[in-house]
Amino acid sequence: MSNTTRPNYFWSILSMKCPRCRRGKMFNSGNPWNLKKVFDMPEHCEECKQRFELEQGFWYGTGYVSYALSVALSVASFVAWWVLIGMSSHDKRFFWWLGLNILLLVVLQPWLMRLSRVIYLYFFVRYNEDYKNTPPKEFNL
Repeated sequence: MSNTTRPNYFWSILSMKCPRCRRGKMFNSGNPWNLKKVFDMPEHCEECKQRFELEQGFWYGTGYVSYALSVALSVASFVAWWVLIGMSSHDKRFFWWLGLNILLLVVLQPWLMRLSRVIYLYFFVRYNEDYKNTPPKEFNL
């Protein structure tokens, strides 16, 4: 067992680190708004050699995660709008929120798509403190 500290689970997700070692980067580019390279990922983690695409078509499930993140963000922005500004049927506050929420979702979509890939991979690959001495997780193909 090593003397290094265990990386934080949520910080590893938000910083988009490998789920097995929580140290290797999952994306080649740190900028999700570079749309030509938004999904540019290495084949495996440079630290622990964990493959990221566990099987053919593995990333199709991230659509559900991305949808859940978008709904959660929309609900959070609605509650914040309602508490801070309020809703009324006599003016256009709801439509202002709707327009700003659409803008927020469009601007954050590349980051949400990357985050959904990270969260989805975290469903299948667990953290392993002894990742240097154990083989990476693989699906039976």
